[in-house]
Amino acid sequence: MSDEFPSGPWTGFYVYGGRPERHRMDLGLDFAKGTVTGEGTDDLGAFVVRGRFDAAAKECHWTKTYVGGHDVYYDGFREGRYIWGTWEIRATLTGGFKVWPLAGGAGDGDAQPEEKELPVDAVGELAGAAKS
Repeated sequence: MSDEFPSGPWTGFYVYGGRPERHRMDLGLDFAKGTVTGEGTDDLGAFVVRGRFDAAAKECHWTKTYVGGHDVYYDGFREGRYIWGTWEIRATLTGGFKVWPLAGGAGDGDAQPEEKELPVDAVGELAGAAKS
């Protein structure tokens, strides 16, 4: 386990590019020997996480795969107590994310999702991505 990348429960949010609504995600991540694995849930469903991290460079890259669905590619950077960065689905749908470990604190108000629903065009794009 790395101090920069502690294993255990994490929480945070993702946003769609150009849209302010935050979508909460809860993750259980295991960082060991340069790999990151885990699982979690968000407003689209359950997913698994598989990827790599570099503690010295404070970088991580993973694929979030929805159970029975599409893949989302994450590129992140560790800064302070957060990992933040961008996500992408086949270079057609992109956005940002920010996650942090639950250990050592009560969490961060940033994770609270907005009460708004996903825009119809975003749902349509995701549904199409899942079928391809």
